[in-house]
Amino acid sequence: MPTPTPSSPIKASVIIPVKNGGALFKHVLKSVLEQETPWPFEVLVIDSGSKDGSPEYAESLGVRVHHIAPSSFGHGRTRNLGASLSHGEFIVFLTHDAMPADRSWLHNLVSACELTPRTAGAFGRHLAYPDASPITRRELATHFAGFGQEPVTVFLEDRQRYDREEGYRQFLHFFSNNNACLRRSVWETIPFPDVDFAEDQAWAKKIIEAGYEKAYAPDACVYHSHDFGIIETLQRAFDESRALKRIFGYVLAPSLLSGLRSWAYLVRRDLAWLREDVPAGRQRLVLMLRSPFLAGARIAGQYLGGREDRFPAWMTRIISRDKTIQAK
Repeated sequence: MPTPTPSSPIKASVIIPVKNGGALFKHVLKSVLEQETPWPFEVLVIDSGSKDGSPEYAESLGVRVHHIAPSSFGHGRTRNLGASLSHGEFIVFLTHDAMPADRSWLHNLVSACELTPRTAGAFGRHLAYPDASPITRRELATHFAGFGQEPVTVFLEDRQRYDREEGYRQFLHFFSNNNACLRRSVWETIPFPDVDFAEDQAWAKKIIEAGYEKAYAPDACVYHSHDFGIIETLQRAFDESRALKRIFGYVLAPSLLSGLRSWAYLVRRDLAWLREDVPAGRQRLVLMLRSPFLAGARIAGQYLGGREDRFPAWMTRIISRDKTIQAK
């Protein structure tokens, strides 16, 4: 990691919120410190009450650690804090379970953010971990393929289409703080909103509507994937659905009938992928039998999340995966 000098100041600040990151966090941090860049960068870890030695490990490597109370954590709030404590021209965000795929990740991500002077931020591609399920691998590959194969910027070119088409709006405001870079000068004007979930997409909506560009960096890859169980899938879908409704007004499961149709689509899609990607045998059979239940949990979470305003607060705390993790 190049040393900053008066003529070569810190170019990028890598900020990693962590809570009980475990062994994976150690690999993530090691990979970040091994990044090869032509300019200096710094790393800052924001710990919110780890009990597994994660902050102590970071400090043993010479990484600066800032401690906050678990109750003060907020996805947007904590990242804004990290940005305010850092010095780089560009602010890079990872989660403690998103591991750079190679030593050029940071350089490629910052370079995407420099594609044009109006580029406010960039996000990179997610790869499934080698042990991820075939369905998880296909979902991630299909999702990120939709953004293209080369570094590119997008901006709000057609306001009428933006107002009319929900899909166009979703494409323009998709962003992921699992693997993202922000231009500090833009963040100082438009920080992350203090929301429970989807602070990255809420921020992207603001910068797109303010006339900035957003970049995609397919060559800035991190390994980041989860094979959730049935309960965790429902909880995750609940969090995503409630956030998308609160922030954007989207309702992912408008009715029981639409939810049933979505469930049928997911089951057909997953079974087709499994036939294509997994040889006939026990593994494929188990995955096929499990697929309808996982799809059902996803749709149930979306349906409940879209109606979260009807529930008492204690019920939301029980259903929400995010709140469950924060409470530990």
